Amino acid sequence: MSVRTQSSEQPAESVHRAGFACFVGRPNAGKSTLTNALVGQKVAITSNRPQTTRHTVRGIVHRPDAQLILVDTPGLHKPRTLLGERLNDVVRTTWAEVDVIGFCLPADQKIGPGDRFIAKELAGIKKTPKVAIVTKTDLVDPKALAEQLIAIDQLGKELGIEWAEIVPVSAVGSKQVGLLADLLIPLLPEGPALYPEGDLTDEPEQVMVAELIREAALEGVRDELPHSIAVVVEEMLPREDRPADRPLLDIHANVYIERPSQKGIIIGPKGKRLKEVGIKSRKHIEALLGTPVFLDLHVKVAKDWQRDPKQLRKLGF
Repeated sequence: MSVRTQSSEQPAESVHRAGFACFVGRPNAGKSTLTNALVGQKVAITSNRPQTTRHTVRGIVHRPDAQLILVDTPGLHKPRTLLGERLNDVVRTTWAEVDVIGFCLPADQKIGPGDRFIAKELAGIKKTPKVAIVTKTDLVDPKALAEQLIAIDQLGKELGIEWAEIVPVSAVGSKQVGLLADLLIPLLPEGPALYPEGDLTDEPEQVMVAELIREAALEGVRDELPHSIAVVVEEMLPREDRPADRPLLDIHANVYIERPSQKGIIIGPKGKRLKEVGIKSRKHIEALLGTPVFLDLHVKVAKDWQRDPKQLRKLGF
C-alpha cells in the first residue's frame, strides 16, 4: 500500500498538463471544503449538513506546469425523490467524463454502507485512475488514521480497485492539500490550459450568487429544511445614476421553500433571520464580485418542488 505524505519527491516535468478531476464520496465527506482549499477561494457551497451541493461547480487550480479543473458533484446517495435521482444521474455522467476521480472518505468515520455503495460503482469504471483521499485528518489521532488507511487499502483489494494513490489531507488545517494537487496533476493528459489565467470557476455569476444565498439560508435552520430550500436570482443590475467610483449592484433573489409552514423558519421572528441571511450572504457576494451590493430577498412557496418535474426545471435542476 502506497500512502503519500509530504516528503514524497515529485519528478520534475517540463510538459504542461490540463484536465478534469472530480471528488466523490457520500454526503458531507468534505468534498466542497477540499475544492475551496485547493482553489484557495470559496467556489463551492460548504455546509455541515449533508446534500447541499446541487450544481457541478468547477474550481480551477492554476500552476505554471498544469491546470487542474475540479468538478464538484453532489454526494451520491440512495435517492428518495425525483431531485435525488437527477442528482445521482449528474454524478454518474460526471464520472464518465473526467480524467481522475478522487474518492473522499472522512478519517473520523468508519467505512460504512454509503462508502461501499460508491466504491462498488467506482469499481465498474475501469479506465479512470482513482485516488483515495482521507479527509478531515485533523479530527483523529495517528492510530485512528493508520487504521482508516489500512481499511481503505483493504476496500480497494476487496472490490478490485487499484488506488493510484492514498492521500491523507486536512482541508481545514491546509495539511497536504498542495501535495494532493501534486499527485493529481501527473494523472492528467498533456495539453494547453483550458481556462484563462485568473479564472477560478466557470459557473455563471448568478448561479454562484444564488449558492451563497442558499448557504447563508441553510445555516442554523432546523434539520428538515436543507433539501427544501432553492434560490433563484431574478436579476442583477448595476444601479443607474451612480458615480463611476461608487458603483452599486442591485440583486433581486427569491428563496423558495416547499410549504407555507417553513416560511416562518426562514424569515424568523420580525424578519430577523432573513435579515441575517441577507447580511451574511451580501458579505460573501461582495467579496466574490468585488463590488458593493444591494440585496433584495423574498421568500416564496413552491409546493413540493423536489417532486415536481416542472418546478425542478423552473428552479434550474
